[in-house]
Amino acid sequence: MNQAAIHKTLAGKPGRKPTPGKLKDLFEMRRAANFTLIQDLFFSLYPEARYAASFQNLQKLLSSQYKNRPAALKLQDIERQGEGNWYQSGAWTGMQLYVDRFCGDLKKLKEKLPYFEALGINFLHLMPITKRPSGPNDGGYAVNSYTEIDPTYGTEEDFIELTKAMREKGICLMLDFVVNHTSDEFPWALEAKSGNLKYQEFYYTFPDRNMPDLFEAHLPEVFPETSPGNFTYSTEMERWVMTVFNTYQWDLNYTNPVVFLSMLENLLELSNKGVDVIRFDALAFLWKKIGTVSQNLPEAHQLVSLFRLCLQVVAPGVIILAEAIVAPEEIVAYFGKGILKGNECEIAYNATFMACLWNSVATKKTNLLRRSLRGLPPKPDASTWINYIRCHDDIGLGFDDSHISALGWDPQTHRRFLLDYFCQRLDWSPAKGAVFMYNPFTGDGRITGSTASLLGLEQAIEEKDVLKITSSVNKILMMYGIILAAPGIPLIYAGDELGMLNDYSYMAEADKVMDSRWINRPLHDWETVSGLGTVENHASRIYFGLQHLIALRKELPALADARSVTYHDAGNDHLLVFERDGETENGVLILANFDENPQVVRTSLLSALGYMDKGQFQNLIDGKKQKVRSGLLELSPAELLWLPKC
Repeated sequence: MNQAAIHKTLAGKPGRKPTPGKLKDLFEMRRAANFTLIQDLFFSLYPEARYAASFQNLQKLLSSQYKNRPAALKLQDIERQGEGNWYQSGAWTGMQLYVDRFCGDLKKLKEKLPYFEALGINFLHLMPITKRPSGPNDGGYAVNSYTEIDPTYGTEEDFIELTKAMREKGICLMLDFVVNHTSDEFPWALEAKSGNLKYQEFYYTFPDRNMPDLFEAHLPEVFPETSPGNFTYSTEMERWVMTVFNTYQWDLNYTNPVVFLSMLENLLELSNKGVDVIRFDALAFLWKKIGTVSQNLPEAHQLVSLFRLCLQVVAPGVIILAEAIVAPEEIVAYFGKGILKGNECEIAYNATFMACLWNSVATKKTNLLRRSLRGLPPKPDASTWINYIRCHDDIGLGFDDSHISALGWDPQTHRRFLLDYFCQRLDWSPAKGAVFMYNPFTGDGRITGSTASLLGLEQAIEEKDVLKITSSVNKILMMYGIILAAPGIPLIYAGDELGMLNDYSYMAEADKVMDSRWINRPLHDWETVSGLGTVENHASRIYFGLQHLIALRKELPALADARSVTYHDAGNDHLLVFERDGETENGVLILANFDENPQVVRTSLLSALGYMDKGQFQNLIDGKKQKVRSGLLELSPAELLWLPKC
């Protein structure tokens, strides 16, 4: 059973504000409810005969961190338990941003909260803001601290003031927890370099190449262009250290229980600062085993579940997001399966949805999208997705090869086509993206670029083609209109609400030039923001179009995550047609045309589903009622419709 449901039952019905004594009792009840699972998971990873004392240290850690949790957060925990799965509400709409690129620092971000409120954003994912190396740091994902604010962004007080203001405005905060690795400047790494054997065991370090070569025989390369191989020689230690991502990011050794306890302490301290959602970065890589690719291993799932069950005891109002950009069938596993079902992560990125949407842009067809979404195993009832179009990272092409083959396409050839389409290798493609981490030996690569540039807006502006500009704007609104109607939390990447283009300035910066993902990490365009509503341009159309869709989403109960979703065959592969809560009178039907030409759908399908009566239907987006006088409804290129039940 989902442990959160047990905790809700233990807490009883929402009522009067609980006393400190009652809150402490509830903590002990949560600990008791989770104790057996925590114990079993801990000793499955760390045998009791050797690590019984470590388990006692875990219990002490839970008590001390609960004691340190601020009273306001303890009360918020109880309120959220009363709400149930609060993160499944259709009211949430998120935005992801780099604080420094968006507005400078945390103080300024607090001043910008009205900007988010005006757009309808109430869920913010701030990219890493803790201390990191001054040189290459993977955009903050090489951490020098998990809890200390980097002076670039302000002070601890600035952060606490921001979280307080966000709670008052009902804005949810998500921060990263780089759970797989630290920087090579992290205090543990510095101790290891100095010869401290205790801290050398915090990482995978070896005196020679024997063990590294055994690992390398099966480990893939994450960054083959900039960081080939998975081990780096440390001259200070005179040892090889595992560095799966970059040479300056040292992989943590979770076979050591002291590492788990130390990282759990960091996790709980971060939660106690007022963070609502914690994004577990690169969690698929947590457990390493010779003879495997060391991704998605059963022990990694056990470890994540152990983190989650401990977090629930101390801070039940805080949830975990799985950053697992893996094969479609592996993604759902991070919600938990078997005895861990519903007891791993509450949220995961729907990377399959994202990649298939971009595939539909390139092919103008939705057949792979429908097949892939239908092929996803069902998620637990208490979990949800993050749906997104773009983010700070690349677009991986992690489709299920069998789904591609079933459509009569060769998987590798099709992936090369997508790279060519989006990365300026086809003269007829309007997309202006870039290749990220191309591997010449395998032909694999990923795609980067801004939403607007990938959807042709950059080229259209260069050509001063008004019709193409309009087409690109329509595509942007269609793509976001789809994820705003899909089950889960929609996440907008900062700048997309303005149609911001690629930023090529990174090419002049030595520490960024080799990382093409910076093309989609521009400084926010506040000059354009100041003209919204007074200047008629593509930015205003996109901004106000998104604002309207977000507001409309919040008015429609059918779009909450817990409501059903059905993907329909429209008899036209250019169209995506799906239904939310179709079994009730609140149902909403979503139609989108991915083609560059008008396409039609049979009115008999709409009538049979209950969204058209005597040839008449209503589009919720513009509020207009329309009459169809034939047996076919025509959708313009990139047109989006949200239809209510008649």
